Amino acid sequence: MISKPSTNKHSIAIVTASFGPDFERCRLLCETMDRHVTVFTSHYILVESADLPMFKALEGPRRHVIDEKDLLPSWLHPFPDPFYLGKRRIWLSLKTMPLRGWHAQQLRRMAVAKVLTEDAFFYVDSDVAFLRPFDCASLWHGDELRLFRRDDELLGTLPGDQQIWADNAAFLLGIKPDEMTKHGYVGTLIAWRRDVLLGMCERIEAVQGRNWVHAIGRSRRFSECTIYGHFAEDIMKLNGHFVDTRDFCEVFWFAPVPTEEEFKARVKDMSPEQVAIGVQSFMGADIGYVRRLVSEVKF
Repeated sequence: MISKPSTNKHSIAIVTASFGPDFERCRLLCETMDRHVTVFTSHYILVESADLPMFKALEGPRRHVIDEKDLLPSWLHPFPDPFYLGKRRIWLSLKTMPLRGWHAQQLRRMAVAKVLTEDAFFYVDSDVAFLRPFDCASLWHGDELRLFRRDDELLGTLPGDQQIWADNAAFLLGIKPDEMTKHGYVGTLIAWRRDVLLGMCERIEAVQGRNWVHAIGRSRRFSECTIYGHFAEDIMKLNGHFVDTRDFCEVFWFAPVPTEEEFKARVKDMSPEQVAIGVQSFMGADIGYVRRLVSEVKF
């Protein structure tokens, strides 16, 4: 198991799941983290075996790259996807649905609890850049860790698969639909407790009678943030957590790529607690363009 010393009562590591096409975005994240982020043990980057040599270039005294083969079951294997002429990957097994890269990244984020020993993990996507100082110790209030929550989000009109994610989480965790909270838990800068994450995986295995990766991977429509949030609140009754509804990261979620004026206007309107900005990688924004915009930010 990997363990790093900490001067804090409660240790916290930063975790990023990434892949080859996002390498330069991840490099920018690392640079802005090194400039702005403090009080954490290490930064762990989780990647597929094929991407390991590339990402090793980002390693340093407090930055380590972890091969997904050390996280996920040996029966789950990535292959070139013939439907995309091998330019994308697909994860196959006899126990799960065919899974895409974003599914594998979610599974890696959950699996780190079994190989890392920090008390908590702060998850940061590789298409994020920090713009302001951030102290990871602020994620702890005494013995309680921050749980990001979007209050009553499930009561409104939801985009995409969010309701399905919630229903899937309830099924996996054995929560009756009428006993579920109606909150959302999906965010870009979020923190999870290691002990609660381990308990979540054990709960899934007890309810489903199978390995937690097997159980989750039987569907392609799941959200790791949603599963953790409902376990922490509906099962654990927020034990070990305090709720925070402030979103630390401003994100451009959908195409088109923001213009320079739109980017600067969004940064100007960021609230004081927002310390980072994200430009979703699937939008196809040129990383050189994003790097320049980030470098020109002044507060």
